[in-house]
Amino acid sequence: MPSRDSRPRRARVGATLVLEDGRTFRGASYGALGETVGEAVFSTGMTGYQETLTDPSYHRQVIVMTSPHVGNTGVNTEDDESTRIWVAGYVVRDPAIRASNWRSTRDLEDELVDQGVVGICDIDTRALTRHLRERGAMRVGIFSGEAADRPGDELLESVRTSPQMSGAALAAEVTTAEPYAVPAVGERRFTVAAVDLGIKAMTPQLMAQRGIEVHVLPATATIDDVLAVGDSGPDGVFFSNGPGDPASAEHEVALLREVLDRGLPFFGICFGNQLLGRALGFGTYKLKYGHRGINQPVMDRTTGKVEVTAHNHGFAVDAPLDKESDTAYGRVRVSHVCLNDDVVEGLECLDLPAYSVQYHPEAAAGPHDAAYLFDRFVELMTNRHTTHQAGSARVAPGLTSEASAASEPRREGVTHESAEHASEASHEQGGSN
Repeated sequence: MPSRDSRPRRARVGATLVLEDGRTFRGASYGALGETVGEAVFSTGMTGYQETLTDPSYHRQVIVMTSPHVGNTGVNTEDDESTRIWVAGYVVRDPAIRASNWRSTRDLEDELVDQGVVGICDIDTRALTRHLRERGAMRVGIFSGEAADRPGDELLESVRTSPQMSGAALAAEVTTAEPYAVPAVGERRFTVAAVDLGIKAMTPQLMAQRGIEVHVLPATATIDDVLAVGDSGPDGVFFSNGPGDPASAEHEVALLREVLDRGLPFFGICFGNQLLGRALGFGTYKLKYGHRGINQPVMDRTTGKVEVTAHNHGFAVDAPLDKESDTAYGRVRVSHVCLNDDVVEGLECLDLPAYSVQYHPEAAAGPHDAAYLFDRFVELMTNRHTTHQAGSARVAPGLTSEASAASEPRREGVTHESAEHASEASHEQGGSN
C-alpha cells in the first residue's frame, strides 16, 4: 500500500528482539538487516534522536525509544555529536513515513541502513520499557531477515554469550586517534586539556564560545601530554562523557589523580564525574536501569534550584548525601542529586578547584538549564590566575569560597594509595545487574 504522499512504503521483513531472560518481541525490520547484540536500555527523550544515535556514550547499547513516533524530522548535517552512529541497535514503535523538517537532508532510516545499524519496529516499546524497569537493563539481540529464521534457542544463546557492560573498558574504542584543537571564538582567554573518553562535539564548541582553546587528547594521554598543552601548561583539565564501567578505568583514574595533585582546575561530566569519584576514593556501582533522556530533574544542592537535564549513564558514584566526606584530597560534598531516585549527580571538592556532574550540560540534545556549569569552569580558571597573581579569589557561581579559592596542590604526605581508602562506600542505591 502506498504512503500518504503516494510514495511506496519501505519493504520490511520479519524481525525478532530477544532479551537475555528469554522475553521475546516480534516485529518488523528497521534500518539494516542482520543481527546485533548489546545492552538494552531505554531513552525517554521525545526529541534529539540524532544526537542520541551519534553519542559515543551509547557504544554497545541497544536503544529503546519510549517516544512512539521516531524519525519525523529526518537527519541533517549539523546535529551529529560525532562522526558516526554509535548505538549497537535501535528499537522504535512507529517509524515516520517520511521526514518533514526544513533542516532535514535525508531520512533517518537511510542513515541507519548506510551505517549498518540493525533495528526493529512495530513492537510494543511501552511493554519492553516496563520490563526493563522491573527487571533491569540486560543484554539483548535484534535479528532480522535470514538471521531471524534461526531457532529461538540459538538466538537466545547469541544474546547470553555476548559481552556484559559491567567490567567493560570502552573509552579506548571511542576516543580520538590523534590530538586535535578547537580554537577559541574571539580572544583566547584560557587553554584547556580535554581528555576524550567519548566526547560530544558540542562540548568543546561551548567552551570555545567562552574564549577557551580546547586541546582534545586521546584517552591514553599521560600527565606529560596534559602538561604539554598550552604555552606553559593548561589552565584547566576536562574529562568527558563516555561508555563503559568506571571500575575498569584504571589509567584514567591515575591520570586524574596526577591532575588533582597539581591543583589544576578540573571539570568532569558523566564518565568524568564517575572517574572523579573514584579518584577521590568513592566507589561506583551499576544502576538498575540507568538514566537516559533529556527530561531528568536534578537539584543543585548549593542553590536549591531544580534543573531539567540530559542524561545518559548506567553507573553512578556511591558517595554519602547527608555529610561532607574527608578524602586524601580534602573535603568533598555531593553538589547535585537526582530528584527521581537520589542518585549522586555531582561532586564538589571544597579544598581543590575541582567539580563534576553526572549529566550533560552541553544540551545536545536537551535543555539549557545547566549551561552555567561551563561558566563555573571559567570562574575556576580565572580564580586560579587571580589567586596566583593577587593572593585572593572570587567565588564562582554556585561554589563555596573554599572551592573557588582553592588552587594549590593538595597537602604533602598524602599518597595515591591513601586516596583509595579515603572514603568507603556507605550505601546502596539502584541495584546492580
